[in-house]
Amino acid sequence: MTLSASPKTIGHYAATATRAFAIAAVVVSLGACVHHRPQKKKLAEEAQMAPSKVTQIGVNSYLWRATLDTLSFMPLLQTDSNGGVIVTDWYANPKNPGERVKVTVSILDQDLRADAVRVAASRQVLQGSVWIDAPVEAATVQRLEDVILTRARDLRRKTIRG
Repeated sequence: MTLSASPKTIGHYAATATRAFAIAAVVVSLGACVHHRPQKKKLAEEAQMAPSKVTQIGVNSYLWRATLDTLSFMPLLQTDSNGGVIVTDWYANPKNPGERVKVTVSILDQDLRADAVRVAASRQVLQGSVWIDAPVEAATVQRLEDVILTRARDLRRKTIRG
């Protein structure tokens, strides 16, 4: 037995298949759009995550940015975002050129916590033509840590609010 179809029937099947293919293409392309969220919504969702989940570097990104902002007036000697270390070069305040300071900040964790940042400072005073090591007050180091932490919290709040 032989099956045969008339040209009219073949045209009808071809038109139906073409329509089905077009509808499937539209559905697939619309389905692909679902995965693309607006950037602002994505940022808001990231801001609600734990601070350690937002980072793209080895340490907490808020602490990293806050440290760079806080030390922006000093020349940087070394930065390592994966290891979380920022080392400045010697900085002398123009109002007090006989004294200079060098700072090393270590970010120790991916979470935004008070114990995740450690500051070490060195101070020298000029005596004659020679720089002599001098003590750094513990309050100075503590104050610098507090400024960095406050700035990091402000950055996080700003990100969450959008």
